[in-house]
Amino acid sequence: MRGLPDVMLKCAALAWLLACAGPAMAASERPTPSGLPVPRYVSLKFDKVNARAGPGDDHRLLWVYRVRSLPVQVVAETSEWRRICDPDGGLAWVHKRTTDGRRMVLNMSPRPVALRRRPKPTAAVGAYLNPRALAALVRCEKGWCRVRADGESGWAQEGELWGSAEAPQCR
Repeated sequence: MRGLPDVMLKCAALAWLLACAGPAMAASERPTPSGLPVPRYVSLKFDKVNARAGPGDDHRLLWVYRVRSLPVQVVAETSEWRRICDPDGGLAWVHKRTTDGRRMVLNMSPRPVALRRRPKPTAAVGAYLNPRALAALVRCEKGWCRVRADGESGWAQEGELWGSAEAPQCR
C-alpha cells in the first residue's frame, strides 16, 4: 500500500501536464477536419464533378469538371467539403467523396515536356508528355519528379508539371 499514493501522485501530475499542454498544442497546430495538411494535392475521382460557390449542395453551381484524375490543390476544407484550386486558377468547393488521394500532374505548357531517364538535366529523354496530358506522380526528390503515363515513365523538374510544386497554386 505504501507505493499507491506515489503512483496516484505521479498520475495526477501527468494528467495536469497533459491538460495544460493539450490546448496549447492544439491551438498552434490548427488541425483540419480530415487531419491532413492544407494545402495538399488530390485528384478528381469522377469524370463529372460539380464545382460550387460554397461548401454545400445548396450553394450555387459554378461549373462542372469533366476530367477524371484532374489534379487539384485543396486549399481549405470542412468535414464534408474541400475548397480546391484547379490548374486554370479556378477556386470552387467540391464534395470530399469526389476527390481521390492519388497524386496526378498536368502539363500546362504549350509544348511537350521531356521525361528524362534520370533526374538530371543532361539525361537522355525517354518520352514526352504532351500539352494538357495527365500523368501519375510517383515521387519527387531533390527538385525532380518521377511520373508515369501510358506505360512510360521518366523524370521532370519539379514545378514543370502542374501538381508537383508544393507551394499554394491559388491566392
